[in-house]
Amino acid sequence: MVEQQLAEQSVAHPPGEDGRRSLRRDVSVPALLAGLVCIAVSFSGPLVVVLAAAAAGQLDQAHTASWIWAVSVGSGLTCLLLSWWTRMPVITAWSTPGAALLVTSLGAYPYREAVGAFLVSGVVTGLFGITGLFGRLIRAVPAGIVNAMLAGILFSFGTGIFTALRGAPVLVLGTFAAFLLAKRLAPRYAVPVALVAGGVLAAVTVGLPLHLGGAAGPTRPVLTAPALSWPSLVGLALPLTIVALASQNAPGLGVLRAFGYRPDDRLLIGATGGVSVLLAPFGSPGVNIAAITAAICAGPESHPDPRRRYVAGMSAGALYLLVGSFGGVLVSLFTGLPKELVAVVAGVALLASLQGSLAAAVAEEQGRDAAVVTFLATASGMSLFGIGSAFWGLLLGVATHLLLHARVPAGPGRGGAA
Repeated sequence: MVEQQLAEQSVAHPPGEDGRRSLRRDVSVPALLAGLVCIAVSFSGPLVVVLAAAAAGQLDQAHTASWIWAVSVGSGLTCLLLSWWTRMPVITAWSTPGAALLVTSLGAYPYREAVGAFLVSGVVTGLFGITGLFGRLIRAVPAGIVNAMLAGILFSFGTGIFTALRGAPVLVLGTFAAFLLAKRLAPRYAVPVALVAGGVLAAVTVGLPLHLGGAAGPTRPVLTAPALSWPSLVGLALPLTIVALASQNAPGLGVLRAFGYRPDDRLLIGATGGVSVLLAPFGSPGVNIAAITAAICAGPESHPDPRRRYVAGMSAGALYLLVGSFGGVLVSLFTGLPKELVAVVAGVALLASLQGSLAAAVAEEQGRDAAVVTFLATASGMSLFGIGSAFWGLLLGVATHLLLHARVPAGPGRGGAA
């Protein structure tokens, strides 16, 4: 407790006339390694979800590589600059739940309309950040409903672990066992361990055809002119914005606060929203404040002194830029993975998000009915009028909540003294 209070005091009152410290003095090996671990986690499990979304949208290798380049460059620039400017370990990344949403929705819209939805989502997210409306939006929709929508989106990934058993039982069970063992012994590395173990099992069972082909050079971004349509705005942009704000930015800011920092939500969300807008034409569905990987860089493992942990954020940013610039190599490597391995790695990468959202969805007894309706409607994969299930789950959940709990105004003959 005393150590935490000292950490909070050191963050709240940075030394120096303007709070700036010497970067050269603050660099440390643990902070640099924390940034490396952060990137390893980001490019193992979560990247598989992005590739699954690209496959669902039937994107070719060039557009998929451009997508990875865009989210990596956006994450790298915002990590690097925001960490340096704020002297906090600000970690940004693509939204894994958002990519999961796109797996079930992207194929229903032309790619240009999807890019238009990405662009609008970035604009709206940035405006909510800059104007301070972010907190109001979170309070407007009950937390249980938002978490139930997220749980419904992630549900198919959880079940995908076990449906993949039919195709390659040894591969799936071995990868899942490796994940559980690493989860007990070294939780931070559980997903990378699962990916490595799965790759080895795939090589000795079903085969592991990996071909770099002509993708060994730097990625060439592909510019796509955005197009707007009501179905894509309602079915993609709206759920993507809500997921980004409620399931990425809110927990990400919470992680920083938990370690004693005082993040400026207007600056951080406004900046990531602006970068998302600039990179949307290249395929980026958005850059957000990270939560899971942020804990790696914001914790004491990064550095005992909280004032020097921002170096971990800058390290992660530089590595994002380096690795993301060769997105074609990553696409070539990961697209050679067997579909059963992709299913189990994506599933275990999202297990923590799924169980967290399920627990939060039913935490309050009063809102469980609305949360269950939201979850079932979203998980069903239903589509009406060209609009995906995430929106309908949210809409039906809010309607259920209002129907069951909205206050009825007192009228003549109702209430009052006799």
